[in-house]
Amino acid sequence: MNPTLSAAVTAPAAGAQDAETRIQELARSLTLEQQVQLLTGADVWSTHAIAEIGLSRVVMSDGPAGVRGEDFDERHDSVSLPSSSALSATWSVETARRYGQVLGQEARRKGVHAVLGPTINLHRSPLGGRHFECMSEDPRLTATMAAGYVAGVQSMGVGATPKHYLANEAETERFTADSVVDERPLRELYLAAFEDAITEARAWLVMSSYNSINGTTASENTLLETPLSTEWGFDGVVVSDWTGVRSVEAANAHQDLEMPGPVGHWGPKLLAAVNDGRVSPEAILEKVTRILRLAARVGSLEGFEPAVTQLPASLDGAAVAREVAVRGAVLVRNKGLLPLDAKALSSVAVIGHNADEARTQGGGSATVMPKYTVSPLEGLQKALPDDVTVTYARGAKVAEGIQAFPRTSLHNPISNVPGIRVTFLADDGTEISGEDRLASHLIWFGVGIPDGAASIRMEADWTAETAGVHHLGVGTVGQIRFVLDGTEVFNDEIKDDTDVLGAALFDPPKTVHAVETTAGQTIRIEAEYQLPQQQIIPFTAILLGEETVVADPQAEIDAAVEAARTSDVAVVVVGTNAAIESEGFDRKDLDLPGYQNQLVEAVAAANPRTVVVVNSGSPVLMPWLDTVDAVLLGWFGGQEFGSAIADILLGIEEPGGRLPTTWPAALEDVPVLNTTPVDGKVVYAEGIHIGYRAWLKQEAAGGAAPALPFGYGLGYTTFELGTAHAPQAAQAGNDIVVHVPVKNTGTRTGREVVQVYLDRADSAVERPVRWLAGYAGTHLAANGTESVEIHIPAKAFSHYDGGWQFEQGTFRLLVGRHAADDFQALDIELR
Repeated sequence: MNPTLSAAVTAPAAGAQDAETRIQELARSLTLEQQVQLLTGADVWSTHAIAEIGLSRVVMSDGPAGVRGEDFDERHDSVSLPSSSALSATWSVETARRYGQVLGQEARRKGVHAVLGPTINLHRSPLGGRHFECMSEDPRLTATMAAGYVAGVQSMGVGATPKHYLANEAETERFTADSVVDERPLRELYLAAFEDAITEARAWLVMSSYNSINGTTASENTLLETPLSTEWGFDGVVVSDWTGVRSVEAANAHQDLEMPGPVGHWGPKLLAAVNDGRVSPEAILEKVTRILRLAARVGSLEGFEPAVTQLPASLDGAAVAREVAVRGAVLVRNKGLLPLDAKALSSVAVIGHNADEARTQGGGSATVMPKYTVSPLEGLQKALPDDVTVTYARGAKVAEGIQAFPRTSLHNPISNVPGIRVTFLADDGTEISGEDRLASHLIWFGVGIPDGAASIRMEADWTAETAGVHHLGVGTVGQIRFVLDGTEVFNDEIKDDTDVLGAALFDPPKTVHAVETTAGQTIRIEAEYQLPQQQIIPFTAILLGEETVVADPQAEIDAAVEAARTSDVAVVVVGTNAAIESEGFDRKDLDLPGYQNQLVEAVAAANPRTVVVVNSGSPVLMPWLDTVDAVLLGWFGGQEFGSAIADILLGIEEPGGRLPTTWPAALEDVPVLNTTPVDGKVVYAEGIHIGYRAWLKQEAAGGAAPALPFGYGLGYTTFELGTAHAPQAAQAGNDIVVHVPVKNTGTRTGREVVQVYLDRADSAVERPVRWLAGYAGTHLAANGTESVEIHIPAKAFSHYDGGWQFEQGTFRLLVGRHAADDFQALDIELR
């Protein structure tokens, strides 16, 4: 067992067997009707309560980088942590555990019993729409980081839910696609990514995916039994992805809970299937037992002691968000420009749409409503001395579509408070209820709209910050009336042409109308939305805001160039937007949107002291990588993103990250790219060669190398790795430990990550060129030394062929800093 996780794994308490017996007795005491009812959710987010046995509901909540609770209400704010790709870039299980603990704390604060995360599908293709929400392209890095996350969440007595089980690496046709994967890669890659979260951190839930695996939909697949329950000993609840149960056949698999409810594919149909013998009563009883066991663990079953009775000391969520953003940021180029000396600066040009409107989190179910976010512009303005002039220029448009109004620009004309007024109306137009909201992006998913409501009216006074033409609009799906300063500018239906839930919620179709204002002028905005009479899943999203329209892109670049030319240093923040990286669809390419590449090149030509900060959740192409002085990858950095960027650029903190996935130089170079099903199938034809494994195989055959290799990252100091020590021989099936002396040879404190890979040149079975076997980080002061221990699990030497097999003979241990390093090699004989 990983020693960093052992404290979080719940040991069997005295009387645990007795508790298990009583749970089984309670399950048997229920009528068949009660048992079957318990297997489908009571609503969108919770299970049924049964008062007579002391069972209260179990509440589940999105998302992996924050805990939303049961609503999308900005008044019930959430800590917004950096995305999972940023977390994995820390290469620190302890950081993952702290991250998870914050999520557990947030869950308890919001009355949530189970967090629907982590998302631990692999980065098979950089085009994957939820790439940002997943951790890595490597199963070992993913598995260890996921286990830390799960341990942290569950240390708070809250269930974690590794997802999406299994082979769910793309979003195109996600409800119906069939992932065709051979047994060996399925075991060595895609299942391996989940294993530690189950066997070491002992996750209390697992979420089955939408897709099929080798012809059988996930909720009906035998993989839910083997290896999950049989080999790994999973005794928790398999919950479906929302609407992921397709038939009563899933009840014959190890699918335990259908979400959402109360109407689904089970219910009366499942009851009939039990009564006519298609589903056994024993299968139902096992599922009920698992749900009651979960309820007992999270404190929702009277008479049972929760799994965790003594909580760890509370963490500051905002501080952890900032810490993860710093530790996960990856410095990939630095020609001596960083860190900046604030005392030597008189002026800084901050450039880029994402500098002011940063993308701090991914779209879809990962989205939460933070109390605040700090943009890079705000972070630098706050961190720099008062005598340093900070000039901002947008440079190039990034954010597409309507963006929510800044909260400070809205006034509620009905209640005379900041924000907007929302009123729920009956069919006859009478008011049912009303509420004062702070934000202009309104989402109701399962809760919040009162019974009997036929329409929703929104009213606000918006104040223009600048003079000129403003493009104001509303985004939604359905019938809506839109009025600006008393003039009706739209009254019609807005249709959804995507059929993608995530897109409709977070990047809805829109109607936009131009209004010319003076600076400080106020515009009365009114909208009335007609609620649909029937919905399969009850969700409504309405976005009031402003769209950025650029009439002359070159003029924007010219203004940025002028700002850079007259400043000591230029900080250009480039990135993606909600229309590119989100749940529900895959990316079309890896390009930065708009004119951002031209912007970087023009700014760097005007001021060679240019640093580029990349604000994306997954790889983008950087054709200017070798022409600018410094490049920092900041990912989707959570609510403290701007503070973390300022800390790093000014040398208050060191960027601690290493790449959790390979970054290409060109789209056509990527060895595993396609995410689009052909005849309904996504064929994983690359087998065991994904990520850096595929790149290394391609290079060995004379193909292209990536721009940045897996595991790569720079810092502000230098390190020396001493002579590694490892056993000369190992018994098959035994773990080993590699010891590597590390010395900080620089002038300041910094972090190094020692990575150990394996290879076997003369193998009787197909293998990657090399594969990650283990890693460990160290944080050392100048001239500090430490002997770092890297734990190599026995399975790192194995391959799957009907079972785990160990090929005896010589393996090489490769000790270095990234997947393409000049390694220190040691031979080890496996017996």
